Amino acid sequence: MAQVTLDSSVQYLKGVGPNRVELLANLGIRTVGDLILHLPSRYDRQPEACAIGDLELGQIGTIVAGVERIRSHGGFSRPSVVVGLVDATGRCTARWFNAAWVQQQIKPGDSVRISGTVGEYRRQAQFVNPSLEVLADEDDEHSAMRGRILPVYPATEGITSKQIAGLVDRALPMLLDQIQEWYEPEYRRSRDLPPRRTAIERAHRPVQLEDPPVARRRLAYDELFLMQLAILRKRRLERSSVRGVPIKNTDEIDRRIRKRFPFKLTAAQRRAIDEIVADLARPIPMNRLLQGDVGAGKTVVALYAALLTVAHKHQVAIMAPTEILAEQHYRGIERYLAGSRVRTKLLVGGLSRAERADAIERIDAGEIDIVVGTQALLERDIEFNRLALVVIDEQHKFGVVQRATIRSKAAVGRPHYLVMTATPIPRTLALTFFGDLDVSVIDALPPGRKPIKTRYVPPDKLEEAWAFVRQRIAEGEQAFVVHPLVEESEAIPLSAATVEVERLRRDLLPGRRVDLLHGRMKPREKDDVMHRFAAGEIDVLAATTVIEVGIDVPNATVMVIQNAERFGLSQLHQLRGRIGRGSRPGYCLLMAEQPGDTARSRLSVLTRTTDGFRIAEEDLLLRGPGDLMGGRRQHGFDLKVADLISDVDLLTQARKDAAALIAADPNLAQPKHAVIKKELMNALKGRFELIDVG
Repeated sequence: MAQVTLDSSVQYLKGVGPNRVELLANLGIRTVGDLILHLPSRYDRQPEACAIGDLELGQIGTIVAGVERIRSHGGFSRPSVVVGLVDATGRCTARWFNAAWVQQQIKPGDSVRISGTVGEYRRQAQFVNPSLEVLADEDDEHSAMRGRILPVYPATEGITSKQIAGLVDRALPMLLDQIQEWYEPEYRRSRDLPPRRTAIERAHRPVQLEDPPVARRRLAYDELFLMQLAILRKRRLERSSVRGVPIKNTDEIDRRIRKRFPFKLTAAQRRAIDEIVADLARPIPMNRLLQGDVGAGKTVVALYAALLTVAHKHQVAIMAPTEILAEQHYRGIERYLAGSRVRTKLLVGGLSRAERADAIERIDAGEIDIVVGTQALLERDIEFNRLALVVIDEQHKFGVVQRATIRSKAAVGRPHYLVMTATPIPRTLALTFFGDLDVSVIDALPPGRKPIKTRYVPPDKLEEAWAFVRQRIAEGEQAFVVHPLVEESEAIPLSAATVEVERLRRDLLPGRRVDLLHGRMKPREKDDVMHRFAAGEIDVLAATTVIEVGIDVPNATVMVIQNAERFGLSQLHQLRGRIGRGSRPGYCLLMAEQPGDTARSRLSVLTRTTDGFRIAEEDLLLRGPGDLMGGRRQHGFDLKVADLISDVDLLTQARKDAAALIAADPNLAQPKHAVIKKELMNALKGRFELIDVG
């Protein structure tokens, strides 16, 4: 049999057949290296061993004893293995049913540690199906009598923690000598990191309870260090080899652009524009994230960049995740550009064949300056003539490959890239998910925008809340009612939505014009409903989270969110950003059917603050990064050990160290960095080229 290595499939381990290979893959374990990085989720302390003569019937007991004899019983009907055990104080037996493996693991004369419930058979103590540990020759009997620390592994249906522990026990002795150290001793000492081999061994076989946290810290640092190395190395390579089109600003261009905005830009908007203008002037493609809370004025900043690009006779593509949002961006741009010579086009799936063909021809000929669209912009037959700037709104709604595709449509060079998001991203996630992007933050709302008043509505106050909604509608305002039951899934019937709309019409808001908007409607149906709502023909829009991003109806002042406890805080913050966008104040009412203490505590965060960054930090603590950013996998890494919530300080240190290494040895060519380079390549496995698109 060939030597088992860290890269070997787990199928080469004894006891792993095709079924178990599949079960382990569900846990992210495909190689033997994956297995030893599948760390325990907790550790249980096994009780200290006692003498056989001190065992108590009916109690859980642990003994260290010698194997006196081994016998099989029961034939094919109910096979069992009975082992006779002896120590200085007496004898007992241990019986295992359907466990031929016991005879393969032990033999007479071995020392074993047995733990389980003590029963009785023929006036002698007996364990049934106990845990079994065969003591190695070098194990001291005195130390074996002490309580052991037992790892408990994350498991799944079909394979238990105990079975995983058995696989680790088989694999670890074969692999420990293969584990290479990444860092020099002084480097480790200055960061208080144990050797990597020691960390892996102590994570699975701790001697004391202080061992696992120390081991985990080392392994988490390694993961974060590799992630940051990949991001920073790719960024350096991009900036040294990829060329874009320099787009320089002038006082005259600046004056002409600002004349298009019938208001004074905020200091935060001006700062973001200055940062973007500086990026565009370089021959290196811009790679910038524009963060701003709901209503902070990101679109105006993006339009400034677009008009600067057009002033130099280049094209701009603006991509939004939904047709509704794309159309809203397009209408806003048209409003600002009324009377100008800038040629714009909306390209969405709802265009007729003739309209689409005409648009594609004009884009390819360079007769369109700014194209606004959805994923329709990614289709193969769409080619740009002079694309120099790509703006992507709510970029985490798009996949990595989609974002790479839109950037590949430039005829010459690499286009500048501006990402916009209204999801406030805590610094931890920005370092991880967008570590290759420069970040601009619009941290102030435009003048005149009033904070939204948010209230938690307990079950006994529901009637008062609905009376308030009826009052606002009577005064000519409009309302959203958001419900989480209608999801973008074929598995969820639309009957739930219909029932909810009928309840609103009949019981809660009688006499009001109520309509429905959900993600499974056809684009033209969505557009029709939104146009009628924007025109004031609908009083109340019952909707799903399809309205989370982008819909702008200034007369909508009230939002009722039912079952609010089912949403994340950042999502609730996004939803309430759809109201109060006119001159009147906005009111957000959070209703919860099962308002436990945890739900009330979470929702109270929204009633206390409108600071999206603070809310995002709370959401990160409560829900983790997956829900905030649409999944943990970023840049080809699937973190097995590190945690983006608890390892903030470790991430910061790892990024600092990775930056220093890339500055000193950009290609990791020095012999002392050979192991790190190998581990980096193994971690990326061909996904390196997608790092720069987030």
